[in-house]
Amino acid sequence: MRTIQAYVRPNGDIGIRNHLLIIPTVICSNQVCSRIVQMVPDAVAITHQHGCSQIGADKDRTFEVLAGTGKNPNVGGVIIISLGCEVVDPIALAEEIRKTGKPVEVFDIQSVGGSVKAIQHGVELARKMKAELDKQQRVPVPLSKLKVGVKCGGSDATSGLASNPALGVAADALIESGGTIVIGETTEIIGAEHVLAERCATEETRAKLYHIVDRFEKEVDRMGADMRGGNPSPGNIAGGLSTIEEKSLGCISKCGTALIKGVIEYAEDIPETGLYFMDSPGNDIECVSGMAAGGVHIVCFTTGRGTPTGAAVVPVIKITGNKKMFMHMEDNMDVDVSDILSGTMSLQSSGDRIWQEIQEVADGKLTKAEILGHQEFSINRIGPSL
Repeated sequence: MRTIQAYVRPNGDIGIRNHLLIIPTVICSNQVCSRIVQMVPDAVAITHQHGCSQIGADKDRTFEVLAGTGKNPNVGGVIIISLGCEVVDPIALAEEIRKTGKPVEVFDIQSVGGSVKAIQHGVELARKMKAELDKQQRVPVPLSKLKVGVKCGGSDATSGLASNPALGVAADALIESGGTIVIGETTEIIGAEHVLAERCATEETRAKLYHIVDRFEKEVDRMGADMRGGNPSPGNIAGGLSTIEEKSLGCISKCGTALIKGVIEYAEDIPETGLYFMDSPGNDIECVSGMAAGGVHIVCFTTGRGTPTGAAVVPVIKITGNKKMFMHMEDNMDVDVSDILSGTMSLQSSGDRIWQEIQEVADGKLTKAEILGHQEFSINRIGPSL
């Protein structure tokens, strides 16, 4: 049985990183959280613009993403910082994350006496928690426990021809090893949804896949908008992609050839073993944040135009089939599979290269995005602010 080195959480989950996560429940807590991270090396804050003036499903979405990110197995401990009067309940958020068994502290800025005292209190808590996390040791765990998200962004013609199908080979390898793959980007399967529908394991899954596409298209119609001009994006078009359908056919190849076992909502817990589709936007950071909240350990991100996007609590592996871009943005790219297009490397060999990179990152190798400190985070919204 293949193994990787990982941290075993109290609930049995495994983490390939051991982050101390600082969560602001509301935008008003962002500055305090950011200052704490500046004073506690290796702590991570997921600042955002939400948490108040939200209602219904929109408020629930913010809570679910914050809770899911805190529960992500790459997170070892959590400090929640509230203002004290927002709609996101910090105590309920702490209780939800504590279900994993990991340590969680929570306080509000108003009660401790303002920003300066909150920063001092937060730094004290963070240093104590970080010291405990540093005592934890990684141990061998089955590779089959690994969950990987597959994502593309800043796509060009090389994405559909090289990097996406090569990633699909790696996705199949993980699934064959007993692991889990999740693909998202509902907006970027439009025109090719029937191809994925044929791969759904059940009629229920097939119906849900068609439902989420129909739901999105109706929302666009309700707004009186046209996707064209936004998808494909100007960069996609400049890179050689002409239609949504053309982009979608390249996009779906990155999840390999396995049957789709289920369709899940944005930031919903991702089941173990097999291939799943998460309803999410194509927006890079919102999509990756939803996958992280759902429990992935790693995101593999293909790009032809080049993008530096990382993530707060999961390593993001950047893969490209564009040799010129790889050389131009080498600081941001992890894997070059452009040899497919020159005819000097097979699709299988390129997929094996990505598969090897996934295993090395799971074992502790830092991605370029991690080295550069890219910790982007964003929540996909549903409704209006009050």
